[in-house]
Order: sequence, then structure tokens, then C-alpha cells
Amino acid sequence: MEPVITLNDVSKEFKVLKSREGIKGSIQNLFSRDYKIVNAVNHISMSIDQGEIIGYLGPNGAGKSTTIKMMSGVLVPTSGEIRVNGLVPYKSRRENSEKIGVVFGQRSQLWWSLPLIESFKLLRDIYQIPQKEYEDILAFYESIVDIKGLYSKPVRQMSLGQRTLSDILAAFLHNPPVVYLDEPTIGLDVSMKSKIRDLIKALNQEKNTTVILTTHDMGDVDALCRRIVIIDKGTMLYDNSIENLRSFFGAYRTMKLRFTKDASMLTKEYLDAQAAEITKDLAAKYPDASSIAVSVDEDWIDVLLNEDEIPLMKVMNHIQEQRKIYDVQLQEISTESVIKKIYEGKM
Repeated sequence: MEPVITLNDVSKEFKVLKSREGIKGSIQNLFSRDYKIVNAVNHISMSIDQGEIIGYLGPNGAGKSTTIKMMSGVLVPTSGEIRVNGLVPYKSRRENSEKIGVVFGQRSQLWWSLPLIESFKLLRDIYQIPQKEYEDILAFYESIVDIKGLYSKPVRQMSLGQRTLSDILAAFLHNPPVVYLDEPTIGLDVSMKSKIRDLIKALNQEKNTTVILTTHDMGDVDALCRRIVIIDKGTMLYDNSIENLRSFFGAYRTMKLRFTKDASMLTKEYLDAQAAEITKDLAAKYPDASSIAVSVDEDWIDVLLNEDEIPLMKVMNHIQEQRKIYDVQLQEISTESVIKKIYEGKM
């Protein structure tokens, strides 16, 4: 079976004006031809099969959205070749747009003042969805999420979570082979994030839709993606499974610590101070250890370390000598911690 998406040595360059400051500089900028070239995407190649959910990850400015815009036909690559559903997106924009769905963060594709069901009807007419197919997809939506109560509600009166939910349903409405989701859960609470993840998973399984997901929320990645692609500064750093990624850091463990049973004491100031003290103490005790990292996670102090460098029990016993440990939990390294280390160049 042919991949549904292929990128072959794709690059995208932008010409950016070297701007000057101040009033005089602003006037000079009007006539300046002093430009610099920025490589937003740098020789990326990958292929994606039908039905995959791919986590496309990277820090801000890495080139994620630029890649999505090239795959959706909004931008033309500077070099290389892209094919989506057998089409070159920027050459066949209309045909390509009929075969994709897109959700860009908090920018809604729904009509602001219309009730949701009217937006769905407009999309049905735009994409020429047969009536029976339209009714079937709505019935499927109603079976997996409580959407009926939103049909009569204008989009402008919806909460952010309700609008995001509706936007995702709209993106899948015409049964596209490929859907791009750019930061779909940004700004949502924990309960709504869970509903959105369950919805995406159900739609993917029912329709065998290929989903490209960009996100900074590692909860989305762990819940939905078996394969992740990581880019930074336009360059691909990793393309494989999450399990394979974690295997690079198999000796890493996170030790979660609490030093009091009084929940009222677990303020941000208290936890930050504890983390700072432990960081200083461990740096003095183990000056050659490069892997120890101390952070605050809700009401826990997290100590991440590489047991190939220092045994976990040795570190815990040292901390116990300095302060009484009330509670402790041990965890394997999280996806978020692994990706952070990749960004830091430790892979």
C-alpha cells in the first residue's frame, strides 16, 4: 500500500528583512533590500501510512506549523517534493482541500453567529456530502460524545472546550483521509482534554483517518500516538516509536518526593525553595553527575537521574540524611522528559 503522505527532502526558506530600530531605522526599512534567509524547514523526509496518528513535535519556531501549511497547500516548498493522497498540495489546492481536514489551535472554521448544526449543514453543502452519509456521521458523533445539546447553540456562545470539540467534529465531517490537528487541546482543562483525546481516537479507529498532531502537551502524545517525529530549528531529530525513544533513556528514573504530610504547607514557594535546596545539595555531593535534574510537579519534588551514573538508592539515602522523606514514588522517565533531553542535545 502506498503511503498517504510522503515528504522527500523538503525545505522551506523565508526571506526576512534585517530591520533597524527607531524612527530613522523605520524609514530606512521602507527602502532597504538587506534581507537574510531563514531556514524554517530543512531537508525533511518522511512517509506516513493510512490510519497512523503521528505526533509532530518540536519547540516553538521549530518548523511544525510551516510543515503542516506545506502539506495542506497553503505554502509552497522552496525545494523537495510533497504528496498527500497522491496530489501535490500547492498544485492541486482544491482537490487537496477536499481530502483533508484541518484544526488550527483556537482559530475556528465554524460560522461565529450560527448554531452549530447550521455550520454542519453548510459544510455538508460545501463538501457535497450525500445526505445519508451526513446523517450517519452525525449519528456516530452522537454515539461517542454528547453533542446534541450544542446543535442549537451559536458558536460565539460556546466555551473554548465546546468550540474545540465542534471544530474537530467539523474537520472529520466529510470523511477526509487526512486530518491535521495543530495544538487542538491548548488552553483546555483536564476533563475536556480527555474528551478530545477519546474523540480523536474513536474517529481514527472508525474511519481509519490519518491524523497529524502537533502539540506541546505530552498527555496528548502518550494517549494518542505510537509514532512521533521531532524537529528542531527546521531539522528532523527523530522519527520512530515512543517506546524506541524511551529505550535511549532506559536507565533514567524519576524519584518523586514529599517532605511533609501537611498539605497546607505544599505551596509553590515552599516547593520551589525545597527544589532549589536539593539541587544545590546534590550538585555539591555529585559534581560530576550530568544527569540529575530537580523540578516541581504539582505537590511533589521530582529528582530525575541516570542510574548508569548514580544508583537511585544512593541518592535517596543522601537526601534522607539531610531531611526526612515523608513519601516517595518511583517512575520510569516520562515522554516529556525524554523529549526535553533531546531538545537539550543529550540524545
